[in-house]
Amino acid sequence: MVTVKNYHLREGEKGKYISLELSGDIELVQSSNTGRFYATARRCFVFSTFDELTARMMVGKQMPGSIVRVICEPYDYALPETGEVIKLAYRYDYTPEEVSVVAARNMVAA
Repeated sequence: MVTVKNYHLREGEKGKYISLELSGDIELVQSSNTGRFYATARRCFVFSTFDELTARMMVGKQMPGSIVRVICEPYDYALPETGEVIKLAYRYDYTPEEVSVVAARNMVAA
């Protein structure tokens, strides 16, 4: 399950639009620096056709699916805590539940 955490007013090449910020389930990740575990949640943003009032009403709603890590072209990312710029080659995308199940079956079949 994913939860609509927030919405954002954006401006793109074709004008203004609203994106929804989705947050996934909690997961525990081990720090490569300290070896200790910390709790985090994956998040991503999806375009919407909603007006601002509808987007506001969507905050807190849960939807079936998950947020998955997807390989992409490398890009620079500034760490919010330190400002250090690192290179990443992945992003997070929302995947509906039906697609997740089919993808999992295909991975097992391969």
